[in-house]
Amino acid sequence: MIYVLIEREIALDLESTYEEAARRLLTNAYQTTGFVDGHTYTEMGNPLRRFTMSRWKSILHWQHWYGSEERREQMAQLAPMLAHEEKITILEDASTAASGQPRPASVVTG
Repeated sequence: MIYVLIEREIALDLESTYEEAARRLLTNAYQTTGFVDGHTYTEMGNPLRRFTMSRWKSILHWQHWYGSEERREQMAQLAPMLAHEEKITILEDASTAASGQPRPASVVTG
């Protein structure tokens, strides 16, 4: 099981447009094989900073979604609404990390 933290900052005056596009993206991720669950958070005091935390059965499931044509098309619509490029961090349970098993890279910039 892995966790994916996506950090985004919405460009000024594009919050409502962003909400609709981001909701579509997460809805499509829900339907992807290997997706377990996901939640979106707003930074307190800064409603333009968003964090999406999703849980995937494996890194391979996440990579399949990340590289999919569907995600690329949706990100092409979402990217112009962002103040900066999204930051993606791949996380794992600390007990899994302590087991000594080889792990993939922990940060991907989309």
